Amino acid sequence: MVRVRNPVASRRRRKRLLKRAKGFVGDRKNHVRLTKDAVMKALAFSYMHRKKKKGDFRRLWITRIGVAAKVNGISYSKFINGLIKSGCAINRKMLSDLAIQDPKAFSAVADHAKKALA
Repeated sequence: MVRVRNPVASRRRRKRLLKRAKGFVGDRKNHVRLTKDAVMKALAFSYMHRKKKKGDFRRLWITRIGVAAKVNGISYSKFINGLIKSGCAINRKMLSDLAIQDPKAFSAVADHAKKALA
């Protein structure tokens, strides 16, 4: 039986791998065996951190809302509780933008939340 080689496919596979490792430091960018591990690790980290980014932004929004709520004389937890009780369906991202862009509108929302608690 003749040995079957497919240099075109294997070269393409190696080139694709090395292309993904562009910018890596040291032997991780030009030695296929080390590059394979480095690229797999980088892809795993990028997947993980895309998920983590969502939590990071939520944490940022909550911090901004908490500060703006304190300025209006109410704690973050009471503010959110008041919004839930009043049936206000504004998400944290929009509340955060409102606190930065339009503080008067945010204070009106905070007053609405205070009334729902009373």
